[in-house]
Amino acid sequence: MKYFVLDTNVILHDPQAVFKFQEHRIVIPITVIEEMDRFKKDMNETGRNARHFSRLLDELRREGSLADGISLPSGGFLRVVINEEDVMGHLPPELRESRADNRILAVALDVKTKNAPAPTILVTKDTNLRIKADAVGLTAEDYESDKVDIEELYTGAVELEVDPDIIDRFHGQGWVEYKNGLMENQYVTFRDQQNPSHSTVGRYSQQDGRVVPIRRVGKEGVWSITPRNREQTFALDALLDDRIKLVTLVGKAGTGKTLLAIAAGLHKTAEENVYNRLLVSRPVFPMGRDLGFLPGDIEEKLTPWMQPIFDNVELLLSGHEAEKRHSKGYKELMAMGLMEIEPLTYIRGRSIPNQYIIVDEAQNLTPHEIKTIVTRAGEGTKVVLTGDPYQIDNPYVDSSSNGLTYVVEKLKAQPIAAHVTLSRGERSELAELAANLL
Repeated sequence: MKYFVLDTNVILHDPQAVFKFQEHRIVIPITVIEEMDRFKKDMNETGRNARHFSRLLDELRREGSLADGISLPSGGFLRVVINEEDVMGHLPPELRESRADNRILAVALDVKTKNAPAPTILVTKDTNLRIKADAVGLTAEDYESDKVDIEELYTGAVELEVDPDIIDRFHGQGWVEYKNGLMENQYVTFRDQQNPSHSTVGRYSQQDGRVVPIRRVGKEGVWSITPRNREQTFALDALLDDRIKLVTLVGKAGTGKTLLAIAAGLHKTAEENVYNRLLVSRPVFPMGRDLGFLPGDIEEKLTPWMQPIFDNVELLLSGHEAEKRHSKGYKELMAMGLMEIEPLTYIRGRSIPNQYIIVDEAQNLTPHEIKTIVTRAGEGTKVVLTGDPYQIDNPYVDSSSNGLTYVVEKLKAQPIAAHVTLSRGERSELAELAANLL
């Protein structure tokens, strides 16, 4: 049996965290409850999580005294600990200042002293607090129930060296049986063992046990956009396949994630009429110092945050203007009801049927926020999540704990989900150089 002392940021990240420690004992310092009170009025995901945890504790309180401890359905044991004045004495003089982190650290040391030799572990997402804990001889860990090893993240594609007859058979009959460890909707590159230039690409269908051809885009492209590399070809195949209801695109800046997604969405909405509307959204997180409140009505306030979306749409529309096919600006598309652009703040609680939803910069979302968004999808809706796990502005997630990488790993084998990692930048030579070297 172990004792786990939870920091405030763990609860704010996952209000259900107390149920994730199996049969072990959970300790919540009263300082955490005080900090929850400070966050509970916030109208964002942090505030919602604080309120959710407060309600959860209130329900558990009916089962018995929180001070004495309550048995949890998961098999664990939860207790709220009130700081006694002498617990600060466990800390070195430099840390006895009455700050929330120091009080939580002191409680963890007190729990360790009273319950030795049972292991006591401080669980916190605060890097500095973990360093402090290590300095005073206390074991500290990050909260990793939803973490994904970013270096081992599923790429959605695999390259296989095969006998040349497999490639010939694929070209001849349009499919080939190949079941060796492939996942549903995983993209496959077959390369001749003897002649590497002899190759072909396809997508694995688990239902048939076959690698089947992927969709090829003609010279006219999709809204004037044609794939420039193999990964973009894979991405467009997933984006244009109506049987795939969830597509995740991960890649560094300039790989074409957002542009490809919007081009496919406009094609499916405005040309093929498969979906009623294209809904594009992104979380509102500033890069660098926030500029504070912005003047104007709701449209004027959102323009700085949504401008990257507008830029991509205008680029696509300008390409169509050159081909004399379309001459509408994005505002006209919005006025016609074919496209809607809004922040994620307004998506909670909605049911969205028969729409093509694109969530840009999804790496800034928590796993819980991703779940909230994806569960908004109604009948006939397709959801596309794009982002770069190495460019995160949300202080509560990192490259391993963000919602985008979480959903990639959780849904990688599902028949209605597909993932593509894009690694080659196509924006410009300068952008590619900056992305790789800076």
